Amino acid sequence: MTELPDLSATELVAAYRAGTVSPVEVTDAVLNRIEAREPELHALYAYDSSSARALAKESEARWQAGEPLGPIDGVPLTLKENIATEGTPTPLGTAATELRPAAEDAPVAARIRESGGVLLAKTTMPDYGMLTSGLSSFHTASRNPWDTTRTPGGSSAGAGSAAAAGYGPLHVGTDIGGSIRLPAGWCGLAGLKPSFGRVPVDPPYIGRVAGPMTRTVADTALLMEVIARPDARDHMSLPPAEIPWRELDSEVRGLRIGLHVDPGAGLSVDPATLAAVTEVARRLEGAGAVVEPVDPFLTRDLLNGLDVFWRIRAWSDISSLPAERQEKVLPYIADWARAAAGVDGLTGYRGFSCIDTINAATLRATEPYDFVLSPTCPVSAPPADYASPTNDPEKPFEHIAFTVPYNMSGQPAISVNCGYTAEGLPIGLQISGRRFDDLGVLRLATAVERLRPEQRPWPAS
Repeated sequence: MTELPDLSATELVAAYRAGTVSPVEVTDAVLNRIEAREPELHALYAYDSSSARALAKESEARWQAGEPLGPIDGVPLTLKENIATEGTPTPLGTAATELRPAAEDAPVAARIRESGGVLLAKTTMPDYGMLTSGLSSFHTASRNPWDTTRTPGGSSAGAGSAAAAGYGPLHVGTDIGGSIRLPAGWCGLAGLKPSFGRVPVDPPYIGRVAGPMTRTVADTALLMEVIARPDARDHMSLPPAEIPWRELDSEVRGLRIGLHVDPGAGLSVDPATLAAVTEVARRLEGAGAVVEPVDPFLTRDLLNGLDVFWRIRAWSDISSLPAERQEKVLPYIADWARAAAGVDGLTGYRGFSCIDTINAATLRATEPYDFVLSPTCPVSAPPADYASPTNDPEKPFEHIAFTVPYNMSGQPAISVNCGYTAEGLPIGLQISGRRFDDLGVLRLATAVERLRPEQRPWPAS
C-alpha cells in the first residue's frame, strides 16, 4: 500500500474531497518522513513543523466545510529558499548574505498561500544558485536520495532531494540555465522550466523562471494552475492566459519531433544516457510520431561568452560586498567570479550579446519541430562534494549545453525520467516545445510517462 507521503497531489486532493484522508494526517506523515530522512539528505532550510501542522489544521476545517481555498489546499510542499516568504531571510545559498527577514511573499509564495498549500520548509541551494550541486557556504550540502554519495544536482538542489525522498508531492525551484531540469533529471522527477514570463517572479531577470518539481506530470500541471497566475511585480511576465492545465491527454501520432543528442559544445553524452533517450524516441516513433535528427546549434564560443557574462554578473555582486563577507563565499564560486575582475567592457558586451545569439540559434534550429527531445544532462549525477560534473571553475558549464538554450530562447522545457544507469541512477529526458506551448510540453511528457520503460520504486531509505 502506498504510504501517505508518496501519494501524488492529485490523489491527495481527491482523497480530501472524498473525506477519506485529512490534510492533518498527511502532513503528520510527511513530517515523520522528513524527521527520518533529513539528517542524511540535508534538503531543507527554515523547516517549521509547528507552522505546517497549523496550516494543515486550517485546511482540514475548510475541507470539512466544503470550502477549499484552491486546487492545492492542504497539500504539503516546499519552496526554494531564494523564493521569498514573508518573515524568513533568503540567504541565496551563501554565508556572505546578511540575514534579513523578507518583507513580503514573492509571487509564487503568495499564490501558494492563497490556494491553501501547506508550506513545510524552504529548500537548500548553492551559493547564488550558480552550481549544479548542493554545495553551499551556508547550507550543509544536500544529497541525492537515490545514492547519498551523489549530488541531487542544482541549483534547486534541496527541492530535487526533497521531491525524490517524498517530502510531500509539490516543490518549486528556479532555473536560469538548467537549475530545475538538471536536479529533476538526476532525481527522477518531472521538472518544468515554463515559458519565460509564464510564472511571475520577483525580481525578474533574463532567462530566470520558477517552476514545479514533482514526481508526476499531472502534479506539475496542477501546480502550474496555481503559480502561473498574474502578479504585477514581474514587469517581464506574459499576459494572463486561461490555460486548461489539467487537460493532458493528447495524440502522439503525426507529431514532428526532433531528436537532439549532440549539443555542439560541452560534455559528450555518455552511452547509457544516449541509449535511454533514443529508446523513448523509438517508442514515440512507434506510436506514430515522426522523429528526425536535430543538428548541433550551440558553439564553444557561445558557451564561453555566456560564461564570461555570468562571471561578470557574479563578480559585480560579490565585489560590492565588504571584504569580510566576500571571504565567506564558497571558494569555487569566488574563484570563478573573480576571473571577471579584469575583463574589459568590449569583452563583457560580447559575452552579454551571446544571450541573444543563443536565443536566435535555438529558435531557428527547433522551428521545424513540434517538440525536441534531448538528454537533460549528458552525464549522470557526480559525487556530492563536486561543484559540477567537471568540478573545475575554469570549465563550469560543460553540462548545461542541452538546457541553457531554452532559458535564452524562453521556450518551455521539461525533464522527465526515461531510464536508469547501471548504478541505478535516474536519467533525464528533456522535452522542449514551441514558444508559449507549455501545455503541449506537458501533454507530450504525459505520453512519455505512458510509453517509457517501467519505473523503479522511489528510494525509501
